[in-house]
Amino acid sequence: MILVTGANGNVGTEVVRALSEAGEQVRALVRVADRPAPAGAEGVVGDLNEPESLAPALAGVRGLFLLPGYRDMPGLLAEAARAGVHRVVLLSGGSAGDGDMSNAVSRYMILSEIAVRDSGLPWTILRPAAFMSNAFRWLPQLNVGDVVRVPFAGVRTATVDPYDIGQVAARALLTDGHYGQVYYPTGPQSLLPEEQISTLGQVLGRKLECVPQSNEEARAEMTGAMPEEYVDAFFRFYVDGTLDESQVRPTVQEVTGQPPRTFAQWAEAHAGDFAPS
Repeated sequence: MILVTGANGNVGTEVVRALSEAGEQVRALVRVADRPAPAGAEGVVGDLNEPESLAPALAGVRGLFLLPGYRDMPGLLAEAARAGVHRVVLLSGGSAGDGDMSNAVSRYMILSEIAVRDSGLPWTILRPAAFMSNAFRWLPQLNVGDVVRVPFAGVRTATVDPYDIGQVAARALLTDGHYGQVYYPTGPQSLLPEEQISTLGQVLGRKLECVPQSNEEARAEMTGAMPEEYVDAFFRFYVDGTLDESQVRPTVQEVTGQPPRTFAQWAEAHAGDFAPS
């Protein structure tokens, strides 16, 4: 039995899918009893901010897919160890490698990685590039027109399909040889936002226009959607250049034996999600 946290998210859903397709029993952590689990998983209630609530979810579990950034990561992992878990895969991010505890995003990933390393459990850490599914943030604009305004328009990223993250996570949870490894899943192309939007338009049969936001516009919009310390973190990543996600890496091919999916393949798989609401 594998427990997947964040099982209804873009990555967690793909982890559940990959494990289910491999014939593994999967348990999905949900916060409320009436929240449905994704297809292929048994839902169980628990709160990652309350480690003691996880005992029913962890019963009989041998592998754990874990999200970062919760209040008591050492406590979470202690509960997992007590339950007999013997494989942990942590979803982290590339900025965890910079050691910058003054950056709010880097800090919670660094602390989560430290907790996993110190837990005594066999671990694998995933530091993927930006997700292709981040393109869903353009949906409100696409629902009203063909112009997409984007922040950090000059930043290239080797965006990765959550499907491929799920495949890498499943291999690390189900097969040997991944203990103590830090993996960097990426897609096969390093793209600008304009190139992603153009590709999405071709798939949708729409002529989409990418309009760069000024830093001032981007900061004002982001401040309305997230805490200021996170806004500052993203500006340090993409304006000051402390995070480089442009490098295409062979991780997905090496771990899964399959090439990573392109952004066009992701867009084709999710074209229905971009249908006018």
